Amino acid sequence: MAVLSAAQVRAFADDGFVRLEEAFPRTLADECRALLWEQVRAETGAAPDDPATWTLPVHRIPGRGDPPFRRAATTDRLHGALDQLVGPGRWRPRRGLGTFPIRFPHADDPGDAGWHVEASFAGPTGEFRLNVRSRNRALLMLFLFSEVGEADAPTKVRIGSHRKAARLLAPYGDEGADFFAFAREAVPATDDLPVALATGLPGDVYLVHPFLVHSAQVHHGTRPRFMAQPPLDPTGLLDLHATDPTPVEEPVLAALAAG
Repeated sequence: MAVLSAAQVRAFADDGFVRLEEAFPRTLADECRALLWEQVRAETGAAPDDPATWTLPVHRIPGRGDPPFRRAATTDRLHGALDQLVGPGRWRPRRGLGTFPIRFPHADDPGDAGWHVEASFAGPTGEFRLNVRSRNRALLMLFLFSEVGEADAPTKVRIGSHRKAARLLAPYGDEGADFFAFAREAVPATDDLPVALATGLPGDVYLVHPFLVHSAQVHHGTRPRFMAQPPLDPTGLLDLHATDPTPVEEPVLAALAAG
């Protein structure tokens, strides 16, 4: 049984993202958020009931693999949607989640709020790179563990930017482009596109095309935002000659054909 409707799959291909509501239970999101608060408090002194202790704009937790996070990452509903977008057998189930960029209401710039496309592999000197066959990344996923409104530092995405990014990546071949250099190319090229905000409720997951241009932002709300942003690991590369392309491949092939 399909998890995503035909309209949602089409929207993913056209826009570059789709929100999967209730991808995991809200009670599980609450449990995970409580565990994250424990770690944040131990590492920074921040307490959920004391805004005076929220002294940093963002605190990052690299990852969690304990059972609640594994359950959040492996629900049947989420896996069904991944099969629809990436293809059965073409992705690897996650054993945990991360990173967690936990954002607090704060006047200071967090220092990481620039537009970019995610890198997916390391180059010969360890530099971050990405290529048109999306080596090592099937999707970007945004797991919401708190309610995220427009003021709560939702991730910003440029609608349809994955198509332009694919065309820009193509000349770099399998070697790919340097992450920072490509941002300087892709960001101005997509500046005219409309922007959407990744808002939602605990338990929602945004499934994002690997080439979508996106950005963090300053937190203007009143409650900390808890989210994980793991990659979905592929079992192979995008097939640029596919006769029956997946919803991830289809917009890339269409963009390349259009020149």
